[in-house]
Amino acid sequence: MSERATPFHCPYCGDEDLRPSEIGHGAWECASCNRAFKLSFLGLLAKGLRRSDAGEGEGRR
Repeated sequence: MSERATPFHCPYCGDEDLRPSEIGHGAWECASCNRAFKLSFLGLLAKGLRRSDAGEGEGRR
């Protein structure tokens, strides 16, 4: 995977005015709320996501 992941919205205020930060790889700055944040990929889940076949309301198994 060679492309950099680009956020579309600030995780704090939801605005779209984001710019890459000079802090380093994966760091972004929001011009709207004046916050800086960093994105990183943690890895794949071993089992993946499981959905209940019985429907909603029964909780997780």
